[in-house]
Amino acid sequence: MAKNEDIFKKVIAHAKEYGFVFPSSEIYDGLSAVYDYGQCGVELKNNIKDYWWKAMVQAHENIVGVDTAIFMHPTIWKASGHVDAFSDPMIDNKDSKKRYRADVLVEDYMAKIEGKINKEVTKAAKRFGESFDEQQFITTNPRVVGYYEKIGEVKKRLYPAMDENDLAGIKKLIEDLEIACPVSGSRNWTDVRQFNLMFATQIGSLSEGANEIYLRPETAQGIFVNFLNVMKSGRMKVPFGIAQIGKAFRNEIVARQFIFRMREFEQMEMQFFVRPGEELKWFEYWKEERMKWHLSMGIPAEKYRFHDHDKLAHYANAATDIEFDFPIGFKELEGIHSRTDFDLNAHQEFSGKKLQYFDPELNENYVPYVVETSLGLDRTFLAVLSHAYTEEKLEDGSERVVMKLPPVLAPYKAAILPLVKKDGMPEKAREIMDSLKMDFMCRYDEKDAIGRRYRRQDAIGTPYCITVDHQTLEDNTVTIRERDSMKQDRISIEEIVRIIHDRLKA
Repeated sequence: MAKNEDIFKKVIAHAKEYGFVFPSSEIYDGLSAVYDYGQCGVELKNNIKDYWWKAMVQAHENIVGVDTAIFMHPTIWKASGHVDAFSDPMIDNKDSKKRYRADVLVEDYMAKIEGKINKEVTKAAKRFGESFDEQQFITTNPRVVGYYEKIGEVKKRLYPAMDENDLAGIKKLIEDLEIACPVSGSRNWTDVRQFNLMFATQIGSLSEGANEIYLRPETAQGIFVNFLNVMKSGRMKVPFGIAQIGKAFRNEIVARQFIFRMREFEQMEMQFFVRPGEELKWFEYWKEERMKWHLSMGIPAEKYRFHDHDKLAHYANAATDIEFDFPIGFKELEGIHSRTDFDLNAHQEFSGKKLQYFDPELNENYVPYVVETSLGLDRTFLAVLSHAYTEEKLEDGSERVVMKLPPVLAPYKAAILPLVKKDGMPEKAREIMDSLKMDFMCRYDEKDAIGRRYRRQDAIGTPYCITVDHQTLEDNTVTIRERDSMKQDRISIEEIVRIIHDRLKA
């Protein structure tokens, strides 16, 4: 874990040095858990958005997109349950002065036990080879069985206490498990308290008739309250989906781990409206589809896993997370939830408007059920960035840091580099740059030795470098260098666009 934490620190430092992510308001000493995306970061972020949008909206005839307002009528959050129930149980360590989510402390304890189970399984698999039966092993090995029993005992105490808002019971569980503060190592805890996560603000005149509203804590409700508008104006037929990319805000008391948990963040969500009784079929469909999307970026399958929820939210009848193996461990990346008809029914009740669909095949009206896919854009950015960060020792003994970003997501697709700043090479390189920049995001760089410029492009993940040299002026050919292999080919200038397009599709 220490090695992974070291890598995480390097990723954070690299992100700042090369213009991916900056601490917000840094010249004023920053603002906790708020970050800005730099010139490379905004391109990578936009490319992730575009990659998701094309897969979710462009590729599906029955899914459309919206962009709803951040400010919404305050009764929406009463209907959704956020006003009454959107809070986290917090606990402080008196010695370190650090604050933690109490339930996360317990879940981390269970995750450590799961880690021990995985180690036992891995050792046994190596020992028994092809004859190894994992299911038999985990149900018969005394040590593993004991671990599972321990996890079961903890769950039996944690989840009922969470449901019943038994804060004293949660603290007693932390004490009984002898959970220590990760910073101080002490078990000197305060009582557990609830903190509401919504940001409140005022709309209208502050001196007279001011009304309290909230910055939206999720983007989903904007979709639900526009269900009728989209269905009627788009002539949509169930099953159909509504997708949205947008900002959400949560007053996270415990916000740390770089951009993994922030107070201002962006979500990529899709709400899929289905017939009642068919929601679990579609839940399984979207589980499979969403995992395919993640794997399509070229990141290995072992970096992902499903984590089914033991404790379901009040609106759900099935839920799972796609977790990613960050340098800080496996953490939630995307949630897939069968939300039943809770949201539309709640808004129907609070608004007094019918939110129903007439199904011509069944000849009846009903409130559709919903299957949600909700992906954190900032977390996806962090997953892609942290996986791409690579330190390599080359054959000549030198070292390089290269961001092995999927080419389709890379901030810049090509860098145009004149070998030297004379003999007409900069002019020719500018000519090539002008011919490419309407097809791809490109960089032009003529400063320093060519090897140093290659390293700069490696560090921001540019897949291809186009070098203009003396031969270019003679026969209209250039050298194209591939980032990961560092292989160089000689091609004609006319082929550059086609070659890069073909390689981006691969």
